[in-house]
This record gives sequence, structure tokens and C-alpha cells, in this order.
Amino acid sequence: MRGASGLMLISAACVLAGCASGPGGEVATRAQSQLVGMPKARLLSCAGVPARQAEAAGNEYFTYVQRPSYAGGGPSTSIGVGGGSGGVGVGLGFGLPLFSSGGDSGCEATFTISGGVVQRLTYPAGSHLPSCAAIVENCVPPS
Repeated sequence: MRGASGLMLISAACVLAGCASGPGGEVATRAQSQLVGMPKARLLSCAGVPARQAEAAGNEYFTYVQRPSYAGGGPSTSIGVGGGSGGVGVGLGFGLPLFSSGGDSGCEATFTISGGVVQRLTYPAGSHLPSCAAIVENCVPPS
């Protein structure tokens, strides 16, 4: 019985934390190897137009940006005054984002293209991999 309750506690913690390395993170990781060799035209077809493009030393760099899914601030407070039917009420409250993803910092995915094909896909350190998956999911073949 003790093992089952421990498993339930771990599962609950994982759900509350958002399990940042879930299936989306796995797709983003697979993309780093599976998209190497993809023709530039196919990349543009499945990922769309990049947010930024650059050229240097014979390479092209396409950067795609996925904004954080939760852009809310921290706790909020409010004061309310109400009345009706002869009564008056004053209230003070505050809210906490208990079920937010919290760690979602979004993602930037940069493709290095040389000779008309993808040579490399990189994400900055600390990227939220499920957000990165949103960039590449239309390009990665199903597992």
C-alpha cells in the first residue's frame, strides 16, 4: 500500500509541474537528428516562414520563435465594493497561478542550412522543449 501511495504522490507532482519533458519535449529532441538532411523547400513548407533569417560563411540561418504559452504575471490582488438590497460589502482578495506551466520560457529554434539542406537544428540552453515541439511538429515524422 505504501508503494501505491508514493506512486500517486509522484504522479500528482508530475501533473502539477507540467512534466516539461513530456511527449512534446521528445518530439523537439528527435527533430534535432531527424530533420538533418531535409531540403530547405520542405522545411519552409512544414515549418512556415521563419521569424528571422541570416546568411554567413555560406550558410543560411532560419530562426523560428514560439512565444511562452503562459504570459501572465505573478499573484494579483483586487478590492471590490458591492451593495444591494440595503447591504454594503467590501472584499479583498488575491489570486495565485496554481496550475500554470510556470517554467515555459518559449523557444527559438535555429536551423543551419547549407547546400540547400538542413545541416543542424539548435535550441538555446534552457529552452522549454514542449514549446520547441510546436515549431517542428509538422516536420517530424511520426515515431
